[in-house]
Amino acid sequence: MTLPQQSPAARRALVVGGSTGIGRGVAAAWARAGLDVLVLSRNKPAGEGADLLRWFPLDLTDAEAARAALADAAAGPLHAVCYSAVSYGTRRAPFGEVEEAEWRRQVDVNLHGLWLTLAATLPVLRGEPAGLFLGISSEVVYNAGPGRSGYAATKAAGSALLDSVAQEEGPDGARVVQALPAGMVDTPGIRRRRPTDFDYDSYMRPEHFGALAHALVTTDAAGHHGDSLVVDEGGQWRSVRDTRPVSQSRGVPA
Repeated sequence: MTLPQQSPAARRALVVGGSTGIGRGVAAAWARAGLDVLVLSRNKPAGEGADLLRWFPLDLTDAEAARAALADAAAGPLHAVCYSAVSYGTRRAPFGEVEEAEWRRQVDVNLHGLWLTLAATLPVLRGEPAGLFLGISSEVVYNAGPGRSGYAATKAAGSALLDSVAQEEGPDGARVVQALPAGMVDTPGIRRRRPTDFDYDSYMRPEHFGALAHALVTTDAAGHHGDSLVVDEGGQWRSVRDTRPVSQSRGVPA
């Protein structure tokens, strides 16, 4: 397969799941910081700033095709990687009402896709003085809640995977950082699960992750290695070691 041509001069970045949502916010911030950003996702990025991003299609439920695309993306220098691909499920529902196919998709996207991305990119990131792997986490890691068993289980497993890898990398390997929103984020994936007249005024937006994404690739972020950072609606961040994120759980519809 042939990936879009990159800039020969720029530092390179990869965002898996960067066409919309938090991943798009990270991709845009990295592009504005001067990085050559490749997005791998099911859909092509659109709208303002899309012209700053390169794109190649990726379906994480097809493991063999995903492995090949990631191998191509990781060929050559790579300075920063963000994994933001996510499958929420069709709706919040009790465990017994969730089809096995939905569970398998959440495992494929939220967990196995992360594993594939780490396997492809960590060896390259270790070759850079400040290679960064940024994983987008969730408050469900700390507050499972009812009606989202598959999402909570796979996100918690993904977070534990990154915690373990961070300890293996140590101070001389790739920097591994996780980031998560302090509240709900207005994204297309969330909008598909809400009524058409839902009010999103209190929701965060993907661009709130821009300041952190920019800081992680433009300053020495070694102090954040192995940490999970909660980003708020003002674009500020704090460690979960200081304050655990607030639960976004609510009752399951009858």
